[in-house]
Amino acid sequence: MEAVIPVIVAALCVYGLVKRVNIFESFVEGVKEGMQTVRFIAPTMIALLVAVGTLKASGALEWIAELIRPVATAVGFPAELVPMGLLRPVSGSGATAILTNIYETCGADSFVGRCASVVAGSTETTFYAVTMYYGAAGIKKIRHTLVSALVADFTAIVMSVVIVGLVMGS
Repeated sequence: MEAVIPVIVAALCVYGLVKRVNIFESFVEGVKEGMQTVRFIAPTMIALLVAVGTLKASGALEWIAELIRPVATAVGFPAELVPMGLLRPVSGSGATAILTNIYETCGADSFVGRCASVVAGSTETTFYAVTMYYGAAGIKKIRHTLVSALVADFTAIVMSVVIVGLVMGS
């Protein structure tokens, strides 16, 4: 299995030689294009990372979660999922840390643990994805995409509780 990538690279080189393509020149040209993409995306990614760090360090996430928890509990939504639901669209690693904490406190096979697993698998790090893909394509107007993606994330989070409840009989 370790040989897959070297085999693909070798096959591309052989194909380039057969087609009489200057392989090294093509490689360097591809690297140049990649560096242009990085140069274009880097400021947006740095801004996103700073914003996520600030959100976590300031305690704003926990403050927002505390505001939402009573409403979530009132409608039968597990309060333990609120921080994960808030952080998942912003930070995959932060959401994974919350997921691990849910496993440790509630158990991986608990209702909340299973809901959290479904949330982790059915939602996206929306802000990261929009930043990367739209930034690489040079698209500046993201409003409709962002709203649609966040609605999809919200729907996935709510439906995770509904589906796990139906499957587990809770």
